[in-house]
Amino acid sequence: MKLKSNTIHCPHCGHHQHIDIDSNYGDQEYVENCRVCCNPIHLRLHIDEQHKKVELYVDADDEQYY
Repeated sequence: MKLKSNTIHCPHCGHHQHIDIDSNYGDQEYVENCRVCCNPIHLRLHIDEQHKKVELYVDADDEQYY
C-alpha cells in the first residue's frame, strides 16, 4: 500500500492540516472540509509514473483550473 502523510494549508483560512494520501488508486479528485473553518478543500492527486512522484494540488472548491 502506498500511503503517505502530508500537510496541507486550507486555501480559505490557512490552517495546517494533516492528510493521508493513498496512491494505490491512481489519479483522484475529492473534497475534504477544513477542520477549522468547515469550507470545502478541493484536492487533486496525480500519479506521475514517468518521474515516479505523486503530485497533490490543493485549492478552494470554487476555483477552477483549465
